[in-house]
Order: sequence, then structure tokens, then C-alpha cells
Amino acid sequence: MKKRVFLIVLDSMGIGEMPDADIWGDQGSNTLGAIRHLPVFSCPNLARLGLFNIKGVGGGVAFPMASFARMREASAGKDTTIGHWEIAGIISQKPLPTYPNGFPSDVITAFEQRVGRGTLCNKPYSGTEVIRDYGEAHMRTGKLIVYTSADSVFQIAAHEEIVPVEELYRICEIARELLQGEHAVGRVIARPFAGSYPFVRTPRRHDYSLLPPTDTMADILAANGFDTISVGKIYDIFAGKGFSESFRTADNTDGMEQTLALALRDFEGLCFVNLVDFDAVYGHRNNAEGYAAAMTAFDTQLDVLLKNLHPNDLLLITADHGCDPSTPSTDHSREYTPLLIFGETVRGGVDLGTRPTFADIGATVLDYFGLPTDVIAGESLLPLITATAF
Repeated sequence: MKKRVFLIVLDSMGIGEMPDADIWGDQGSNTLGAIRHLPVFSCPNLARLGLFNIKGVGGGVAFPMASFARMREASAGKDTTIGHWEIAGIISQKPLPTYPNGFPSDVITAFEQRVGRGTLCNKPYSGTEVIRDYGEAHMRTGKLIVYTSADSVFQIAAHEEIVPVEELYRICEIARELLQGEHAVGRVIARPFAGSYPFVRTPRRHDYSLLPPTDTMADILAANGFDTISVGKIYDIFAGKGFSESFRTADNTDGMEQTLALALRDFEGLCFVNLVDFDAVYGHRNNAEGYAAAMTAFDTQLDVLLKNLHPNDLLLITADHGCDPSTPSTDHSREYTPLLIFGETVRGGVDLGTRPTFADIGATVLDYFGLPTDVIAGESLLPLITATAF
């Protein structure tokens, strides 16, 4: 029977501050801790897999179905790009550039000259607030709204009637070409919006990521003939590198529906899933109730996935960073992340402790398919959780 891996990233679902959280201004952050006791939170399937058995979480079940670990980020960062790259086997020694005071004038001037339009804002801003505050000026002048955040991002917002979406995408491609070297931000993001004041963002966001500097788990799988399927923004995070198929999603529910459809499909390889709403819709907006309800909805769909796994399937559930919705900050937080590994060939209840890097995930996936693991960072966990060799 063919082997399949379903790797699901609950975007921003951290489980407590890392020892260096103070360096990042994230003391006391605990994303799961902020939502788990709310009335709308109910995750019996994650509980029986062993989420609450992980070190530092508390409240675990007696006989977890999965093996479990607390993952420590070895990279210098707490953003989506670096977190996912590390999951896939790249440890980033240097953080991607951020711009708390906006982008330098030479960067903005070069961008304006290339695209033939002026810019507005150029400072860190909430995505919903920036179109509220600059949307009408954009409509009058046609200037692009350029803004950033605490993450390494160059975001461009434009009304779909002023700058058609395909034109906005072309503008973002130009920005991606320009933002290299010293200013190689992790992502350039197209942020289209529509309507009249108060404006609303449309679902046609598109990310233009920096190419990973070396091969990842996905590249190695693809080079050896395995399917590499992206669900959600995984394809964008890796700039498409290493992926044979990509499925965009409208929201978390759609992401899981597409994953459930893939579970019914005949393939051999990796299905890599990102559920971004936890971060973008709830974490960044400090909406703890919404975050908790979204976890409950995921857990319900997880129950269906568990029932559709094949005997040779491996399910891994993890996160890429934290984004505690209960702290004053609306930014990502430097937190440990969970790892649950489940499958018929995996021993339940194995406590893998605290792992030194997210990259152990990528090494485990490669090992499962019988591929060398020394080509990426990380150490395979398979010898610790399986009774027999694959």
C-alpha cells in the first residue's frame, strides 16, 4: 500500500513562551493557554491524540493515541516563512529584515519608478485599519498603499476598481524582484480590497515569497518521484519550490475540506496543509473567542480525517509560531509549538520531550519514505515512535 503523510500546520497555535521570549518582547505568551478554557473551546480529538500531554501544557489523557513533542524553534525569527522553512529542514541563523519605521526612501523610490505609481502610508499598520485610513486617498490619487508589520513583509493594498487584481499581482512581482539582498523580505503580499468606505478586503490575497536558500523536505521528495501537494498558503511560502500540486483555500474550513478530499485520493507522498485563519483572522486581531471556536471547528473536521486515514498514512499536526490573542500585542509570539504524530504504525503515548528544532519534522517525513535525512537539518523521530522499521 502506498505511503502518505498529512502534515497540518495550525498557523500560530503556540503552546507557551520559549526561554528567549523576552528578547522578542513576548514574555508570558501562550496562545493555547489563552483559549483552552473558554466555553467555546472543545477539542476532544486533539485531546485524545495527546495535545494536552505535551510538556508544559497540562491536563492530558491517560492513554494518548499519538506520539507527542514540544518543538523549539532553532531559527532566529518568529514569522511564518522562517517557521515553515524550519519545519521543512532549513534553520535560519539570521532573521529576515523588518521595518518598524517603514521602508527606506531609496527602496520606495525605486519601487515607485518601476511601477509608475506613487505610494501612501509606508509604516507598520493593521491590514484592516490601513484601508480605513488610506483607502479614500488611494481612490482619489491611484497611489498604492504600502505598509508592513512586525513580520518581514512588504504589503501592497489597492482597490480592485482602481488597480485590477492582475495588475496588482504584476506590481507585487516587481516588488519581489527589487526586494533582494539587504532588503530580502520574507514575503511581498498583494492585499486587494473593494467596496466603498468602510472598505473590505477581498479573498484574492496573494503572497510572493523569498525562495528558500537550500533544498527542503519537499524538494527531496519531489526529486525522488513522490507527490508533493500544497493546501493553503504552503505553495506561496516556499515560492512553489518543490511542490507538484497546489490547492488554494478560502478559509480553514475549506482547507480541511480539501484535505479530506485528498484523503480519498490515490497518491503517494506529502500533503502539506496550512490553516491560516488561526493567525490572520483571530491571532492578529486579538480575537480569543474566535480562535477558540475555530479550534473547535477544526477538531470536528479532524475527526472525519482520522476515520479516513489508510493503514500506511502518517498524520502530523504542528504550528509555525505563536500569536497569543490575549496579550496587548497583535504580532506573532516566540513560543514552543506542538507536534502530534499519529498512524497505525506509530506507538501511542510516546513522550518525545522538547525537540531542539522544528526541522525534526522534515527529517521524520523523509525517513518515513526511506530517503536520506542528512541532506536537511533535523533528526528523524521514527526510531523513537515505531516498533518496526519502514
